[in-house]
Amino acid sequence: MTSDSSSNPRLLSDPSRTSETFDAVIVGGGPRGVATLIRIAARLGADPDPASEGKPLRIAIVDAHEVGPGATWTTSQPGQYLNNTTASATTIYPDESTDLSGPPSPGPTLVDWMDSVARAGEHPAGDWVAAEAGALRALDFTSRRLQGVYYRDQLDAAAAHPLIDLSEFTALAVDLEHGASVDVESVDGGTFVDGHTGARSVVLADGRRLTAPTVVLAQGMVQSVPDAQVRACIDFAAEHGLRYVRPGMPAERDFSGLPAGETVLVRGLGANFFDVIGGLVEDWGGRFEEVAGDPHGRLRYLPSGREPRIVAGSRRGMPYRSKPVPYSPQRDYRPRWATSEWFEDLRGRRELDFAAEVWPTIAKEIADQYLAALSEWEQDALRPDLRPDLGTDRRAPAEEQTRAWIPLLEDCTSGDDVDRVLAEAVIDPRWNWTIGDLRRPTRGRAISAEDWAECVDRLITDELGSMSDAARHPRAAVNRVMSVLRGPAQDLGAVGAVAGESLVRDLHGWFDADGLFLASGPPSERVRRVLALIESGIVDLLGPETVIDMDAESSCFRAVSAVTGRTVEARILVETRMSKGKVTATDDPLLQALLATGRARIHSVDGVRTDYIEATGALVSEDAELGHNLVDACGRVDAGVIVLGIPASTTQPGSAIGATPHKSSPLLAGADIAAKQIVQRARRAETETDRATPLASPAI
Repeated sequence: MTSDSSSNPRLLSDPSRTSETFDAVIVGGGPRGVATLIRIAARLGADPDPASEGKPLRIAIVDAHEVGPGATWTTSQPGQYLNNTTASATTIYPDESTDLSGPPSPGPTLVDWMDSVARAGEHPAGDWVAAEAGALRALDFTSRRLQGVYYRDQLDAAAAHPLIDLSEFTALAVDLEHGASVDVESVDGGTFVDGHTGARSVVLADGRRLTAPTVVLAQGMVQSVPDAQVRACIDFAAEHGLRYVRPGMPAERDFSGLPAGETVLVRGLGANFFDVIGGLVEDWGGRFEEVAGDPHGRLRYLPSGREPRIVAGSRRGMPYRSKPVPYSPQRDYRPRWATSEWFEDLRGRRELDFAAEVWPTIAKEIADQYLAALSEWEQDALRPDLRPDLGTDRRAPAEEQTRAWIPLLEDCTSGDDVDRVLAEAVIDPRWNWTIGDLRRPTRGRAISAEDWAECVDRLITDELGSMSDAARHPRAAVNRVMSVLRGPAQDLGAVGAVAGESLVRDLHGWFDADGLFLASGPPSERVRRVLALIESGIVDLLGPETVIDMDAESSCFRAVSAVTGRTVEARILVETRMSKGKVTATDDPLLQALLATGRARIHSVDGVRTDYIEATGALVSEDAELGHNLVDACGRVDAGVIVLGIPASTTQPGSAIGATPHKSSPLLAGADIAAKQIVQRARRAETETDRATPLASPAI
């Protein structure tokens, strides 16, 4: 294995290295690139005889950040940046749950690897690796950097295969020079003509070209170019001597050195927010202590005196909901209406209106579970005729026959209907809540700063309660429903059941955001710390529908909540939003070049453009030569270019999600499809070269 870096001046000045030839070039050195190399190794055989199996395959992997971990899991980032999934939810090896046509490739899950590192007591990447691995259990949340070392180790294991010759390039890929494309009778039907069309060259920022018959685009979480407002903030900060931290990956931004006592505006309350706050607390030097006697694990923050005043806002105005506490029981939930049979029927439909035909049923499930949990938690909050008879045990589970609200929900045909049932069923203002509040707290209605403070107090109480008693707390019940149903709901878009307009507007619009808010939040310990900072006054939630303005007269950024009416000015604005995912506005120069020249196109559903590029479907079959291949502006398929994961999310549903043991993984299935094409094309080219080599003339 060889390593290369665009920062090495000797390499840049060596003209012999301006162009290199490989059997495949993989652009993106994160988990999709690693998984592709693992599947190549599996297809080359566990114990091959190099003499009988042909020459080693020359594979190049290119990543602008770090080959192996990629951008998200760089091993140099702070240990405070955590995954929002537990260690037990991560692997890079397919098991029996993932349908593959290639041979198996068993290997350690993240937990297995952590156990082996802990037993060894050391790791070449640093002492911190063994320390972190030994301190964590399967249901704990690992640091991103630890997972990055895991990916790196698995890459090294695959690269050790005797028939793999791996070269690494820490460089930015800026273009892809194509060979000829091929016509197809039907992109969706998967009918292809000859797909063997010559080499492509990946162009690096320094001008070098990496040429191969097969290129895999596995860039992962692409970032967006700055929009008009971000550009305006950058210019305003430069003109007035202000500090502005633009959106992006936390590991690529500097949040340190915020001045003590000064107001700092923060925009974004999603997953990044918790990472940033976790890192800032380390920078400040304060500490947390448990509140004695508190049954819900409340923390108190003891400041160091170096803290600024953080004023944070977002569209929703509320931070993401917490994951349940590891190892604690969750609510036993079995859908009443949104059953697997119901979803299966919808999968066979076409042109579904998600908001009108799918969401009301999911809303009914949320309402039912909320009311059932509330009847056990605080029965008097319900209207008297809806309270189940629990006898002397007021916290016994509400049996199905006692759930008097079921007939009311049965008649609901819209989300508004469900909201009316909730509004009428819950008579205690403390627990009165509707599903519409998920998307827009107060549903846009202006409230006083005092009322908003009560909402924040309720948030803190509910979060502490739902984290400490996830099996019974009413708000935890809401999160539980979303965690169970959002996958099958998103799958309806994957199989083409949802109409294009509804797919973009509803499923990929507000529903995905609601799912992240409720069911893909940060670890509970990170949430407890943020709640403690809110209670201490160091973090102040400004309110929903926060907008940022720039005031040239006062030379300040100004944040305004349209709901609470609160206005705060500051000389520092920090974005904790991710500028991710949308290929239509990506800052990835290679994808930009492909789209600008028509060598790629944005995928459309029913004539409605999505945010992702188009790639062909794939069959799990050794007889299918192609799959996940790039489609150009004229509908032609480039057989030598394979797109994996996030940039092609609408044609590869689920591939944006990491691989989990014993759960079918589109990410790993796609890697096998890419590996199949790489190996087949390389061996075919090798055979054709052998056939074209003339025999030597006999000696005279």
